[in-house]
Amino acid sequence: MDTIELLDQLVAFKTVSKDSNLPLVDFAESFLRERGFICRRVLDPTGLKANLIASIGPGGADGIILSAHTDVVPVAGQAWSGNPFRLRRDGDRLYGRGTADMKGFVAAALRIADRASRLALGRSLHIALSHDEEIGCVGVRSLLSDLKDRRFSAALCIVGEPTSMRIGIGHKGKLAARATCWGRGGHSSIAPLLMNAIHLATDVTSVIRRQQSDIGNNGLRDEAYDVPYTTIHAGKIVGGTALNVVPDVATVDFEIRHLAEDDPTILLERLQSQTEALLAPHRMLFPEAAIGIEVLNAYPAFAVSPTARAVTTIKAWLPEAGTTKVSFGTEAGLYVATLGIPTVVIGPGSMDQGHTPDEFVDVAQLHACDAFLDRMLVSLGRRLRRPA
Repeated sequence: MDTIELLDQLVAFKTVSKDSNLPLVDFAESFLRERGFICRRVLDPTGLKANLIASIGPGGADGIILSAHTDVVPVAGQAWSGNPFRLRRDGDRLYGRGTADMKGFVAAALRIADRASRLALGRSLHIALSHDEEIGCVGVRSLLSDLKDRRFSAALCIVGEPTSMRIGIGHKGKLAARATCWGRGGHSSIAPLLMNAIHLATDVTSVIRRQQSDIGNNGLRDEAYDVPYTTIHAGKIVGGTALNVVPDVATVDFEIRHLAEDDPTILLERLQSQTEALLAPHRMLFPEAAIGIEVLNAYPAFAVSPTARAVTTIKAWLPEAGTTKVSFGTEAGLYVATLGIPTVVIGPGSMDQGHTPDEFVDVAQLHACDAFLDRMLVSLGRRLRRPA
């Protein structure tokens, strides 16, 4: 079975993050078990989603992981030219939800798994499939925790996010947070005598904007990124029940996308201090007024030196590939932080097409990925010192 045939089957699984990914995991696990892989599932608390780790080969800590997420973003409200969950070929493009992000790589990984099953391997090949990456790299954490408890290790992890087959050596980390603003509510006829929580929330967004301006003007920079500095923005404000009621609570959801060199906790502490200062003029009249900030989710930045052994190893299999830093987040930083495994990001397709209506991957990109993984497979016939 070739990569396009496998992709055709994978796209048909409607693995939007809100839904179960078990049908796809069932398919992948059956495919891999039939080929001699030892498989292990790590279920989420609901039992409706699962991570999968599958291994073949002699064991040891010198194997290679091919890592991918199985979930895709929603299609609701998007204008597709055809069924998003049916692979459609038009010339040299393959259309369907997840073709670029990132079922194209899943298909290529299953193809190379089939080839690996027919060889006498000197080192192990591992296939890792996760759930709920699209909502903040949530699902893979339980898989990595399980692997850590089992003292699993490997020489190299390849996270197959779409990089147009360039070697991804970095991306920003992300911290999502919520500022909850408490004031004093009541009837709008006496609004000046009350503390409007929505007004507090807008003050918080002003603090966020000032901090962003300061970071942009004076913060650390990395020109490899389209936006070469850490960013912070407010994405959602919720508050109020009726026009004639002064609200006593409102929330501001915001995110920090930070360079690897920036510590998001320091930025958060600075923001908390500045928002607390907003309350000082009101403490006498409104002692109940408060602003609390809670972290909703976070994943680490990812950075690897372009001269690291992990990168030079990939270049040996793909000499023409350049390096890049991607604007989107991946699970790569979690592999490094949790397991200490040298990791790179490389896969077929471009994130320019990911998440869009009529998402597609070029056939040439899949062929390039297949050729890359074929060369990787050759290396599994001999032992490789773990990259630094």
